[in-house]
Amino acid sequence: MAAERVTIEGISVPTGHFIGGEHVASEATFETRSPMDWSWKLADISRGTAATAQAAVSAAVEAFPQWSAYSVGERAACLNRLADLIEANKDAIATVECLDMAMLLESLKLRLVPRGALNFRNYADIIVAAEERVWSSKGTQNRVIRMPAGPAVIITPWNAPFMLSTWKVAPALASGNTVILKPAEWSPLSAALLSDFINEAGFPKGAFNIVQGFGHDLGSALVSDPRVKRLSFTGSPATARKIGHAAAENIVPFTAELGGKGPFMVFEDCDIEAAAKKAAGQFDDSGQVCLAGTRLLVQNSVMDAFLEKFHAHTDGHVMGDSREAGTTMTALIHPDHLARVAAFVDRARTNGDEILRGGKVHKEGGLWYEPTLIRPKSNDSEIVQHEVFGPVLTLQGFDTEEEAVALANSTMYGLSGIIYTSSAERAERVGRAVRSGVVWVNCFLIRDLSAPFGGIGESGIGREGGDYALDFHADLKTLQIFEGSVS
Repeated sequence: MAAERVTIEGISVPTGHFIGGEHVASEATFETRSPMDWSWKLADISRGTAATAQAAVSAAVEAFPQWSAYSVGERAACLNRLADLIEANKDAIATVECLDMAMLLESLKLRLVPRGALNFRNYADIIVAAEERVWSSKGTQNRVIRMPAGPAVIITPWNAPFMLSTWKVAPALASGNTVILKPAEWSPLSAALLSDFINEAGFPKGAFNIVQGFGHDLGSALVSDPRVKRLSFTGSPATARKIGHAAAENIVPFTAELGGKGPFMVFEDCDIEAAAKKAAGQFDDSGQVCLAGTRLLVQNSVMDAFLEKFHAHTDGHVMGDSREAGTTMTALIHPDHLARVAAFVDRARTNGDEILRGGKVHKEGGLWYEPTLIRPKSNDSEIVQHEVFGPVLTLQGFDTEEEAVALANSTMYGLSGIIYTSSAERAERVGRAVRSGVVWVNCFLIRDLSAPFGGIGESGIGREGGDYALDFHADLKTLQIFEGSVS
C-alpha cells in the first residue's frame, strides 16, 4: 500500500513508513497536532503493527550483507552525502519540527538541525580515522576488529526528535549495521523527512528504515524480534524495563538514556550573575530537556543574592509562538503531558512544598505552563525525587560542600550535573564526587561528540558518543596470529 504525503507550510512530508527503500502505508492511522494550537491537525500518520515491524526487520536483514560489506570509505561517503542533504534542507526540517513539537524555530535552524548533519559527518570522520588496536603478546600479534553486528532497532523520544534520531542512527550506520528507526508518536514528522534523503545519499535499499506507531504493538514487536542484534532507546525507565526484558530474552546488547534530575550547584565563590542567568535558562524548551539542572542547590550565604537575580532573569521569559523571535518558552508537547506537569505541582502544593513562583497554566486552552520554582518541605518530596520534564525547578539551600554533594547524589538519577564555582580545586573535587554521566562547570549543554554520553542509576545504562557508540554497535573480535608463522 503506497504511502501518502501531507503538505505542511509548503513542505511535503511523508506520513507512512519507509521500508526497503520504499514509502509504504498502513490502513490504520493516528493524528499528530501542533502543540502551539491543538486544534491544528498536521497529519494522519500510518500506525504500524507487528506485521509492519516484521517487514522492516526483514528489509534490514536482507540489506545487512550488502551494507556491512561496504568499505569504510564508501560508508563515510554515504554519511557525508546524507549530511549535505540535511544541510540543504535544514529550514524545511526545522519548520516541520517546530510545528510538530514546538521547539523554538530559531534554535532548530541554528543549532539542532545542523547538529543532525554534524552527527553524520562526525561518524564519517571517526570511522575513517579509526585504527585497529594492535599489540604483541606471548609470541603472537593481536588485533581487535570491530565487526558489524546486524540490524539495530533505535527508538527515540518526542523531544528534539530529529537531532536525537540522527545522534543514534549515525553510529549504527557508520558501524555497518542496518537500522530500523521508530520515532515517538507525539512528534513523528521531522524524523520522517530522513527517508527522503536516504536513497539519494546512496544507501542500499533497506539499510535504513522508519516505522511509525505506538510502543505497545509496533515497538514491542520490534524489540522482541530475535533477528535484531542491537537495541538503543531513549525514554522512560518504565519502558526501558520492558525493552530490557526483551533484550535479555534474546541476549541482545541494549543501551538506554532515561532522563534525569540534575543538580545545579551554586557555591558562594561563583559568579552569581552568570549562575542565576544559566539557572533561569533551565526553563528553555519549557524544561523538556533531560539534561536540565532542575534541582537548584544554592549555598545559603548567597541565597538572597542568587534569588534576586534568578527571578529577574526568569521574568524575562516570553511564552508564545515558537516561530516568533521573541519567544523563549515553548508550549508543552501534548495535553496529556501538560496535565502530568500540572499534577506534579498540585501534589507538591498538597504535600506542603512552597510554590515560590508560577505553579499554574499560563493561559486557558493553551499548552504553556508558567516557569515554576518550588522550595520542597524535605529532600524526600516527590517533586525533588522524580523527573517532571517540564518548567519546574526546586530550590534547596546548603552550608557546606559535603552537604551539597550529598544532596546532589540523593536521587535515583544520574545523568548530568552543573557546578558554579570560581575555585579550580572545588571544580575538580565536586566534579569527581557528583554521580552522573556528565558534569559541567560554569557552563551547560556544551557537547563534544567524541565524549561518552549516558547515565547512572535510573538515568540509563551504556554509553553513546565517539568510539563508545562504535563499540556498542560492533561485535569485537581478537585476531591472534603466531608471530613468524605467516609472511
